[in-house]
Amino acid sequence: MEDGEGESSPAAETKGAEEKDDFGYRLFPDRNKKPQSFLVRSLFTFHNRCQVMLRMTLETNPYAQLLLEAMKQSGCTVFNDRHFSCENCDGCVSGGFDAATSQIVLCQNNIRQQSHMNRVVTHELIHAFDHCRAHVDWFKNVKHLACSEIRAANLSGDCTLMNEIARFKFGLKRHHQTCVRDRAIRSILAVRKVSKETAEKAVDEVFDACFNDLEPFGRIPHSKADARRAYKDFQNRDRYNANL
Repeated sequence: MEDGEGESSPAAETKGAEEKDDFGYRLFPDRNKKPQSFLVRSLFTFHNRCQVMLRMTLETNPYAQLLLEAMKQSGCTVFNDRHFSCENCDGCVSGGFDAATSQIVLCQNNIRQQSHMNRVVTHELIHAFDHCRAHVDWFKNVKHLACSEIRAANLSGDCTLMNEIARFKFGLKRHHQTCVRDRAIRSILAVRKVSKETAEKAVDEVFDACFNDLEPFGRIPHSKADARRAYKDFQNRDRYNANL
């Protein structure tokens, strides 16, 4: 899940009896609503803007383009109308991956800039890629969720130097790893009713293996230029394998 800047993570426990875990669906209220008509959605500024920015990301962003091609090669072709949905969400999130429907939710009321859309789409496509290539138990195995959140934070650009400077966080040793760990924990706490200690334990237990799993990029893309090189390398790798 891609959280919003300045997110306040929901409480892991409730007073008295523990509430039933809704797996984060409370953050995406439009998931349970009847779809609006095309005319209504077309006239809704947020929805229009979201669709335009999404199209721009899918057509021009090298992070997204690499992930889309990798998923296609893995037998999970992504279709814009089927696998993306612009919806209103809770104020603390920017996007999410609905494993039950294999659909990426983009929070049209919280994504206001193209750069933000690029990052959210990339983050959620990494979850979709993991869903495609592995038997991820999103709902019952917190370690599986932790692994995908680590990979998404590591490979999507969430923790680039510029983004961290914008959050007034910089200058620490092993800062990238610290950022990835912190954002993975925050994402787990946002969508699962678990304690912070449980989330931290899950992240720490799988961190090394999942942080070093760089598929399909083959590297940590710290910029669009890195992502473009990774995309070219991926295409060349595919051509090489096809000739074997």
